[in-house]
Amino acid sequence: MKKYFQFEELGTNYRREFLGGLTTFLAMAYILAVNPMTLTLQHVTNFPDELRMDYGAVFVATALSAVIGSVIMGLVARYPLSLAPGLGLNAFFAYTVVLANGSPWQHALAAVFISGVFFLLLTLTGLREKLINAIPIELKLAVGAGIGLFIAFIGFQNAGIIVNNDATLVGLGDLTNGNTLLAIFGIVVTVALMVKGIKGGVFYGMIITTIVGMIFKLIDVPEKIVDKVPSLEPTFGALFSSFGDSSFYTATMLGVILTFLFVDFFDNAGTLVAVANQAGFVKDNKLPRAGKALISDSIATISGSILGTSTVTSFVESTAGVAAGARTGFASLVTAGFFLLSMFFFPLLAVITPAVTAPALIIVGVLMVSSLGKIDWTKLEIAVPAFLTMIFMPLSYSIATGIAVGFVFYPITMIVKGKAKDIHPIMYFFFIIFILYFMFLS
Repeated sequence: MKKYFQFEELGTNYRREFLGGLTTFLAMAYILAVNPMTLTLQHVTNFPDELRMDYGAVFVATALSAVIGSVIMGLVARYPLSLAPGLGLNAFFAYTVVLANGSPWQHALAAVFISGVFFLLLTLTGLREKLINAIPIELKLAVGAGIGLFIAFIGFQNAGIIVNNDATLVGLGDLTNGNTLLAIFGIVVTVALMVKGIKGGVFYGMIITTIVGMIFKLIDVPEKIVDKVPSLEPTFGALFSSFGDSSFYTATMLGVILTFLFVDFFDNAGTLVAVANQAGFVKDNKLPRAGKALISDSIATISGSILGTSTVTSFVESTAGVAAGARTGFASLVTAGFFLLSMFFFPLLAVITPAVTAPALIIVGVLMVSSLGKIDWTKLEIAVPAFLTMIFMPLSYSIATGIAVGFVFYPITMIVKGKAKDIHPIMYFFFIIFILYFMFLS
């Protein structure tokens, strides 16, 4: 085991890898509560229950997909990088594809499955790198920031801090409401923990907020802590029914598949580079075993969609584990082990309310928006499409729309600036694709 993971070469040991894997799990554990709540649209009161995903099944799918993804990453790519259903993509799945577009969740899972298959094929053929390299770095950064804004916006809504306003579309909510005050408390506590540099601050913030909520009787005390694992039957393999449904084959669903594929592209690439840089793996601007890491991710997404969850992606919270000493894939195996054990603690999810998860969404949004500092805002031909990409995501309540608007404006501003030769031919292809997307969407 030590030889396979190169413990001696990397200057690590079992203790450091175990603590690193545990730290990563604690930093990621919030997804076990946030993902089922998001995919089942739990806080959306006017949504028919028969159209919702099964909460227990999504919880198990979330945990199992994290196990599968982290194990493959650990054993094949040997990176201290763990995976789970990603925030942002799960919001797109629930709020855009299911809620806004009115597509069945089975169709959304099928779109995730197809995007995962394409991701795998593109990675095996080497086309993935060409597509990524064709897109300007500023738009890549804007996509990440826009998703961060979108996630934070959803968090503020779940907290009741931002509410519907017929006169101004949105407005400030009732800050005297008990659950809203609990969410505000959670935000303050989580921010304090993060600022202090405490690993797993988001997870600990949720625990503290939950305890305070139970003390003030805003959250019911769970009757059980450990119970049998919920059934996976309601979601397992449900996506395959979509392929026999003619309503699945639409231009809108094509746009959904492209969005899942596109966002997963850059989310994984960015996270992989971030973790690898922190761990000191990057040599001469090259990342060893990068192909294996990307293949691990695509397989995790495919298996996750079959289980019943949205796109599985590398978690940037893995950097917390690296900071704690993790240097090998053994740490990812440790993280996977804790996710496996977590399935037996399903009753505890009853205490995880929207007020508890809202701070996690907002803080993750803050972390994702940090990429804006790397965009050159003095160049309008870049700033305009980057800004539109970012702002249209929360305003239109759609990640796909934000990407489409930015990718349509980029060739226009660059041509007007006289930089047509600087535009990669693939960007013209994206331009046409997204023009067609808007035509069919309308």
